[in-house]
Amino acid sequence: MPTTDPFSVVVLAAGEGKRMRSNTPKVLHPVAGRSMLERVLTTAAALSPDAIYGVYGHAGEAVQEACAAFAVTWVNQAEQLGTGHAVAQALPAIPDNHQVIVLFGDVPLIEPATLTALMNEADGGVGVLTMQLETPTGYGRILRDTDGAVLGVVEEKDTTPSERQITEVNTGIMCLPAGHLRVWLQELDTHNAQGEYYLTDCIGKAHAQGVPVHVCACPDPWEVQGVNDRVQLAAVERACQRRQAQTLMRDHGLGLADPARFDLRGSLEVGRDCFIDVDVVIEGHVVLGDHVRIGAFSQIRDTHIAAGTEVLGHCEIEDTHIAEDCRVGPFARLRPGTTLEKGARVGNFVEVKQSAVGAGSKINHLSYIGDATLGEGVNIGAGTITCNYDGKHKHSTEIGDEVFIGSNSSLIAPVEIGKRATIGAGTSVRENVKANHLAVDDRRTRQIDGWRRPSERNDDRNPQGGR
Repeated sequence: MPTTDPFSVVVLAAGEGKRMRSNTPKVLHPVAGRSMLERVLTTAAALSPDAIYGVYGHAGEAVQEACAAFAVTWVNQAEQLGTGHAVAQALPAIPDNHQVIVLFGDVPLIEPATLTALMNEADGGVGVLTMQLETPTGYGRILRDTDGAVLGVVEEKDTTPSERQITEVNTGIMCLPAGHLRVWLQELDTHNAQGEYYLTDCIGKAHAQGVPVHVCACPDPWEVQGVNDRVQLAAVERACQRRQAQTLMRDHGLGLADPARFDLRGSLEVGRDCFIDVDVVIEGHVVLGDHVRIGAFSQIRDTHIAAGTEVLGHCEIEDTHIAEDCRVGPFARLRPGTTLEKGARVGNFVEVKQSAVGAGSKINHLSYIGDATLGEGVNIGAGTITCNYDGKHKHSTEIGDEVFIGSNSSLIAPVEIGKRATIGAGTSVRENVKANHLAVDDRRTRQIDGWRRPSERNDDRNPQGGR
């Protein structure tokens, strides 16, 4: 059962992250569309703590601004003097009867269930989240006595050759009683290889004072994988994507052509029997109804796609609502503010922006429709465009039900085309067209008799046609 003891969470996020070689603070680099720090704070909030404290240092203003949506008390670590020093900055505001959960802003995949298990294991004493690693390089080792009791943690740079053979390692994530922690932090020194105040030294002090120290094994090494450079960031990204793909397949029945070639950078709701092909990117909040299919290499952002609709490959769709049984693509772009009603068709190399496409209407290829309203059963011929921008203002085009627009037509907004009107191919519509009328340009095609193509002419200077 979850602990009922009062507790606070301290998130360490003060590091500059020089190895990222970036102007962006390390903890603000994204994993699956959200910054690492946002992910950690979301996990912390899911535990329902009494308070969350964020310890910032480098680029503190940017860090706080990026996480303004979270209920966090921010404290400044002006000098980065080690993990013990960082936690000490937050401790004055934490009551002695609290447990303190220490998290890291660059360890983004930790799960609430794991932290709950750690708190329960600590049971008012000290809890240390650990792992068993065949190759423990870089990690602090867990020291035990002959009876198995935890004596302390030794950081790798301070280990002896025999201690380096230990495969049980400290992940850095801990649960400690605030009253004791306050005393232990005051007793820390920098007599170590890195000249820092180690939070891990508190484990040895707890043992020496008879405070119970318990370990909790982490179920998944990726939960505690820290990020210090771009290589580790990419590895954590793929681990997160694998986790998301597996959850969607196992718990929601989503079909994925290749889970390793799927990217979710936000949230995705899926109905029954949906299928997503390879190299599709989902961003923001996307909802798929039953039997929706998404073709390869498509990008879908902040969009609702209703049941039975198929999006073919290489489409880009943003902030769009697509009704049932529509067909989009391939190579279509639906920009923000677009709605497609039931059974609409938007084909290859079509761009639609801020427009409503009525039920059963078709824009099958090579067209641009912007700031327009199309009724039901409209047919838009290839190469048609709405000329909606005059250089300063946007204007709308209104197209009634069952209108037929011939290929290569230009609809110069503002303009209205009445129900069942027909626009002849190549027509530039500059004024409203009445219902049931035919609109055509009155220009005639000029024909030149005896015309021969240049390649068929005899050049007097070169009978062979050369120059």
